[in-house]
Amino acid sequence: MKKIFKFVGFASFIGIFYVGFTTYPKLDLISGFSAKSIASGHFIDNRSQEMIEKGDNDIDMIDLAKNKIENAGKFAVASVYGLKERKAIYREGLGATLINDDFDVSKPYLVPKRTKLNNNLPFPYGNNEPEDTIFANVDYAKLNVAVANAFDKKGELKKRTRSLLVIYKDKIIAEKYDTGFDKNSKILGWSMTKSITSAMFGVLEKQGKFDIDAPAPIPEWANDKRKLITTSDLLHMNSGLEWEEKYDKICDATQMLFQAEDMTRSQLEKPAEYKPNTRWNYSSGTTNLLSGILRKQFKTHQEYLDFWYTDLIDKIGMNSMVIETDMAGNYVGSSYGWATTRDWSKFGLLYLHKGNWNGEQIFNESWTKYTATPTNTSNGRYGGHFWLNAGGHFPDVPREMYYCSGFQGQMVAIIPSLDLVIVRMGLKEESNFDFNGMLSGIIGSLKKQSY
Repeated sequence: MKKIFKFVGFASFIGIFYVGFTTYPKLDLISGFSAKSIASGHFIDNRSQEMIEKGDNDIDMIDLAKNKIENAGKFAVASVYGLKERKAIYREGLGATLINDDFDVSKPYLVPKRTKLNNNLPFPYGNNEPEDTIFANVDYAKLNVAVANAFDKKGELKKRTRSLLVIYKDKIIAEKYDTGFDKNSKILGWSMTKSITSAMFGVLEKQGKFDIDAPAPIPEWANDKRKLITTSDLLHMNSGLEWEEKYDKICDATQMLFQAEDMTRSQLEKPAEYKPNTRWNYSSGTTNLLSGILRKQFKTHQEYLDFWYTDLIDKIGMNSMVIETDMAGNYVGSSYGWATTRDWSKFGLLYLHKGNWNGEQIFNESWTKYTATPTNTSNGRYGGHFWLNAGGHFPDVPREMYYCSGFQGQMVAIIPSLDLVIVRMGLKEESNFDFNGMLSGIIGSLKKQSY
């Protein structure tokens, strides 16, 4: 019996040691994710710590973190078992930034200059309430069922949709929010921010200031085979550069988001594995590299910070949007864009109308076509930093649909032939949420439509 107890005790010790050995390296990432999430959710959207922990941070292992908010100092800290404490600070205009021990919080910083849309127009071209419009060809009973089906019934946590907005012919025909959220709630789009980053290159192209087909302007690549990579290859996620993006482990993407001081360099420093335009590989590092390229197009940091808002975001009235920065002052264009559901829909409408916003051409019509054209080797799944349905990924949805997509099931879907934009924000990925059913249900409420 003693031998059995000794064996069990030894086995338990080995088990604990193994768990500790394999988990400890992840603690920095766990506490980093948690601190950043708490700071952003609380200071950008005024959510309580409890709400964030039960929602945004309800992720395996992330829920191990213990968090604390300091309202006076505008920061949040998190640790796991008292180890690997991380801190995220909030700065008005820049959002929350996860910092390291060497970061000087007293150092002055620049913030983007913002201009709020000020007119008497209703949504979407103004900030007044949308007009009530009834369309004869919309079956509102079917539409309401499709929308309701996207949300959990009371007491459930299966679908975890936070908001759903349907815009038809520039008018809101359905809008629903989960408990705790409303039209003013700012929600993180995660990788939908990649599409914002892409759009900035469309704006530069329209202004005649950038050629995406030229080799990417990166001096560090001038003397090796990476000099052949174009900005278009980067926008297509088809550069051939080494990169690993898996969020259940320590990898290039997690190290960049939760440890790097300057996220624009994480992809820049990777070697080429393949020739450009021969292998599609999804990379958040590529998008942040593109953010760094954008920064170098301007003489000053202030001009770079302003450009995203003055030339696109605020110009189309996405006044709620905040794109957060890294420690080096770069926009984290891969992941950290916050906005209300209505403002996310404005971005979709801009593409629906081929870059034209209430009479002003923000980017060329050809940019929309470029965005929605399948990337080589992506099997019809990806375009210019937008996801596509060209290969029939959603079988009951028009193949022309293209969309912004983010972690935990954020979506801005654009269906040009139906004059339709659909925005869904939530906490469930495709593997656990029926996007095909949601989209086809909404489309099915439009009578006498064919595609």
